[in-house]
Amino acid sequence: MDFFVFRNNTVERFFPKGYRFSGYEDISRIPGDADCFVWFYQCPVECDSQSLSQKVTSYLDSLVFVLERIPREKTLIAFTLSNSFSVRIIENDFQGQKAISEYNQKLFELESGHPNLKVVDFSEFTSNYPVSDLIDWRFYFLSQMGLSPKLAGDFQTWWQKKLDSIALKRKKCIVLDLDNTLWGGVLGEDGVEGIKIGGDYPGKAFLFFQKALLELSKSGVILTICSKNNESDVLEAWDKNPFIVLKKNAFSAYRINWQDKATNIKELSGELNIGLDSMVFIDDNPTERELVKQMLPMVSVPDFPAQPYGLPAFYSRLVDQYFRVYSVTAEDRHKTEQYKANAARSQAQREFTDYESFLRSLDIHLSIEEANSFNIPRIAQMTQKTNQFNLTTKRYTDSDIAGFISAGWRIWCLSVSDRFGDNGITGTVLINGDEIDSLLLSCRILGKGIESAFVKSILSILKSEGIGIVKACYIPTAKNRMTEDFYERIGFECVSNTAERKDYRIDLQNTVFDIDDYYHIDFV
Repeated sequence: MDFFVFRNNTVERFFPKGYRFSGYEDISRIPGDADCFVWFYQCPVECDSQSLSQKVTSYLDSLVFVLERIPREKTLIAFTLSNSFSVRIIENDFQGQKAISEYNQKLFELESGHPNLKVVDFSEFTSNYPVSDLIDWRFYFLSQMGLSPKLAGDFQTWWQKKLDSIALKRKKCIVLDLDNTLWGGVLGEDGVEGIKIGGDYPGKAFLFFQKALLELSKSGVILTICSKNNESDVLEAWDKNPFIVLKKNAFSAYRINWQDKATNIKELSGELNIGLDSMVFIDDNPTERELVKQMLPMVSVPDFPAQPYGLPAFYSRLVDQYFRVYSVTAEDRHKTEQYKANAARSQAQREFTDYESFLRSLDIHLSIEEANSFNIPRIAQMTQKTNQFNLTTKRYTDSDIAGFISAGWRIWCLSVSDRFGDNGITGTVLINGDEIDSLLLSCRILGKGIESAFVKSILSILKSEGIGIVKACYIPTAKNRMTEDFYERIGFECVSNTAERKDYRIDLQNTVFDIDDYYHIDFV
């Protein structure tokens, strides 16, 4: 991706190679070939509060000018202002402070009306350092560098996290121990009433941690349990201890037994149909953590605090390192219910010997809708996160999707529900002219033939519109091998097959698309 940075100071050292930069405070050129723009104006160094205020106001006017001229399908990432040099001669002179506050507030207001504007809080970075470390005055006067070059490495690490957050990249699942992790003490020894949760320290620290994890789950992070305990004891604790916040219904799945935790985590991964590399294992026991590190190196295993009072800082690091995301969708907020419903479907399937009868019993409804302003964020999120059933694994932002629509692409998304619940938007197809650019479905709806019904429905629409030939391709990755023959299975002809990709075509006018009648399909 080609980045172009608008700046008022020397900032080249703080960004990776390949970035391009404006002149100081130069907004005369907005290069059309840039994929993404960055507005990194730093707070001006002024001893006069009136001059500071006037400059900050002019920066805001310049930002608005640039924002209105950048195509809406291209992202502009804007930094807030953080004052690294403040000397107030008169105590009640807050003019400069007020201007900075108004500047930042205006950024947030602009973001709500411009989907392509993403605001990054620069004070989140600067607050990690003493004010004396933020500016190296030698470099400031020699080369107009408003941030100490010693911070360049830290800044690049932080910046990459911001880009991942904007791209909606994060881990999916937390695997939690129980004893001395979600509560103090050992349930089997201390009993339901003896474990430490709520009340005085250390119980209040564990209560804080449980409440924090509950909030994390509301943003779409899946919570699971992996604990060496008697399941009956834990169920009793969930039922009878009034101070436990994370009860049974907070978890999408659990393994409470005496089996080794690496095996249990692999089983949880299989039950939830998510990759091990999307899981984070949290356990107070260093031996258990080391076991998982050795046996499942793709699982992230952070160190747990030695004392309960370290839990708030641990939670902050946990979010920052693995789970921070720029925004969440409606589907994210219902992840726990959706994965629990999947477990219920798996249980129901075991009651049938005839798979077709099982599918009929599900009462599957497919709702197919063209891309619009409401579902674009979810479509972009799926391109960023979906790996297994993803034929090309191309990653797009919401600005990219909006740009494709403006360029005439046909884009649909798929919502799936059945008698166990609503999975929300779980599939999408992007078609550029006569070629399928991207086709992907969430792993949690696979295994029921939904993917074939969805694509056949889309091809039937194109056929009815008189389109003849449609092209597609499969680009192999380490995770999408399950899709390598998908197009053959629904009637496409393979016209080229190399190690790097397989290319396909299908003659719609000479193809009949049969869709099983137990799928109830609606076009919204």
